[in-house]
Amino acid sequence: MIQALSIVGYKKSGKTGLMLKLAKELQKRDIKVAAAKFSEHGFDQDNTDTAQMSSVVREVIGLSREQSFFHWQEKKYLPDLIPLLQAKMLLVEGGKHLGWLPRVLVLKKPADAEALDRGLAVATWGKIKTHYLPHAGSIQDLADIVQSRGFALPGLDCGTCGRETCLDLAREMVAGKAGIQDCQAMHSRMKVTVNNQELAMNPFVERIITKSIQGMLSELKGYSPGKINISIE
Repeated sequence: MIQALSIVGYKKSGKTGLMLKLAKELQKRDIKVAAAKFSEHGFDQDNTDTAQMSSVVREVIGLSREQSFFHWQEKKYLPDLIPLLQAKMLLVEGGKHLGWLPRVLVLKKPADAEALDRGLAVATWGKIKTHYLPHAGSIQDLADIVQSRGFALPGLDCGTCGRETCLDLAREMVAGKAGIQDCQAMHSRMKVTVNNQELAMNPFVERIITKSIQGMLSELKGYSPGKINISIE
């Protein structure tokens, strides 16, 4: 199960620099870190090979001796991409709209906290502090906070936890009034993992898949009701 935390602030507040420092500190602790960045602009520059190819085909794969890159010509949501990661910790730069993971605030002025917090902030970083949020005084302190308080809900808003949205549950988790075990979609009877990352599913989807598999297997010789294990490589 991956842990995650977003670094939120307004433009030129120092988000990128903080994410780089934090990633280095976590990797010193032998934690595999992945990064995601939200941008109002595209990531391709004009006249690059990727830009030219992506104008002709919908998906572009870039491969080199040391790197690989996948480009979609359509919007993908971050929870859909998490199963592709091999990391244990995801650091997100930006994503003020995300309501399913906690955040660190990088403030330019104290008044920014009210707009950026949304009940999801676990700490602030930088010269500007607030009167109500913990402040990380060093990158080591911030890494401790990320390790102890980072989480990622599935963002399904299925309501099976008794809250209307994942945002409501995330706020309670940040406040210490709930835990990841309260997310029913992440603790279903059916467990499906892709690249060692468990896929969340609400009970309705779980029932459909479970009944479909049980129905198909019941036609096979030797089938009997019980725990089913299916492995696809």
